[in-house]
Amino acid sequence: MEFRLPGKTIRNKRDEALLLEFQSGKDLEVLGELYSRYMHLVYGVCLKYLKDREESKDAVMQIFEKLITEVPRHKIENFKSWLHVVTKNYCLMQLRSDRTENEKSAEWLNNQIIFMESLSELHPIDKDEDSDDEVKALEDCIERLKDDQKTCIRKFYFENRCYNEIVTETGLDINSVKSNLQNGKRNLKICLEEKNVGKR
Repeated sequence: MEFRLPGKTIRNKRDEALLLEFQSGKDLEVLGELYSRYMHLVYGVCLKYLKDREESKDAVMQIFEKLITEVPRHKIENFKSWLHVVTKNYCLMQLRSDRTENEKSAEWLNNQIIFMESLSELHPIDKDEDSDDEVKALEDCIERLKDDQKTCIRKFYFENRCYNEIVTETGLDINSVKSNLQNGKRNLKICLEEKNVGKR
């Protein structure tokens, strides 16, 4: 269906008129006409940031769906400029999301290696018969931690949770999570050192 003004079709309307029309009537054809004028620009921005043609094509469709809810919520003076910002932010969020997953894996791996190396220094595992003692000592020291420290240590190192996931699962704020991890690691080190001294 086409909306008509005297002597004009929807294709001849200015951006501002189409914006007002969509915001008042929520007609997707109106938004589609407006968006189609700048799809090539949206695709170009996506390609610049995402570096992948297929991902960029998908992003063009995702951004259109985003506009359905976003356009009515904003006072938009220049649709082209506003759309450029929306597109850029969408791409940055996608990149951040991808990077977060990679960083999460790297962070866990690095921390796990550092943590286990520190345990190895405290309790060198040179022989198989020592392994059970090491595990038992670690478990015993973890159990001695304060509840929040114990929870954060277990979730971060043994359940592969990232900071945000621990925040969600425990209700602690992110600074508390980091503090509990830092203090928990320090207390574990002290506990294991004491156990090691006691064995000598």
